Amino acid sequence: MAGRYDWEGDWVMTGSQLSPLGRFDKVLICTDGSDFSAGAVRVGVALAQKSGARAIAMSMVRTNPEYEALAPQLVAEAGAQARGNVAVVQAEAEAAGVACTPLVVSGDDPPHEIIARAASLDVDLVVMGRRGRRGLARLMVGDATAKVAGLAKCSVLVVPQAAAMWHGRVLLATDGSRCSDAAAVAALAVARCCAVPVTVVGALVPSHNAARLQEGREAVARTVELLRNEGIDVEGIECAGEADEVIITTCRDRAADLIIVGSHGRTGLGKVLIGSVSERVIGKAACAVMVVKA
Repeated sequence: MAGRYDWEGDWVMTGSQLSPLGRFDKVLICTDGSDFSAGAVRVGVALAQKSGARAIAMSMVRTNPEYEALAPQLVAEAGAQARGNVAVVQAEAEAAGVACTPLVVSGDDPPHEIIARAASLDVDLVVMGRRGRRGLARLMVGDATAKVAGLAKCSVLVVPQAAAMWHGRVLLATDGSRCSDAAAVAALAVARCCAVPVTVVGALVPSHNAARLQEGREAVARTVELLRNEGIDVEGIECAGEADEVIITTCRDRAADLIIVGSHGRTGLGKVLIGSVSERVIGKAACAVMVVKA
């Protein structure tokens, strides 16, 4: 979708040309071999199969020069485990007819390595679990996941352990921000690729003034119109309530099995990491959540 920046610096969609945000040609699937990665592997491979993407299976050996000097045997064992992790993904991908390249990376900062590899390999999407072996942090979202979702230049698909590939409905959240408009481009691509309808939802937050509420309504109407003009089966819903609660409730009520959100909303662009609404949605959702950057 083509567009322009308005006087507030927000992106406004004005046409129907698909941008590079809508491509899923190269997918980086992250795994640590734990059950927490199972959903990411399952959905990542299924999406690559559906979209015809090439997959890269990445696993990490957590180490540093001092540790390697002190415990070389443990490092070797970790390397073997990481190679086994990517071999499992590669086998699953090949069984689905998906070309998959294994990638084992060494380092002591997993989110940094994931972000760096995603950039150097020019991937369109990073797929990872909601949390990893090291447990809970930052609400119900693992610290590494929150950092990658917030700092990666590409879109990030966060997949809960039990989530499956979507086939019913996509829920697109919008607040009129440029990140929300970028999310609409991704939703268009997903809807076309997977032949699923889209529900566009906007939260009418009680604390917002009348002008802001009207902007929210207009954002829903504008996004619905643009997607409909692209031939997508789409509906728009506006609900009163806090944004994350509206998104999760609407997802359940409309039986959506993928949520697409912008990484930051209208008030969150100055944050270093992911916006608070997006993070809460990731933490609460039972289905996969795609976080899209402007």
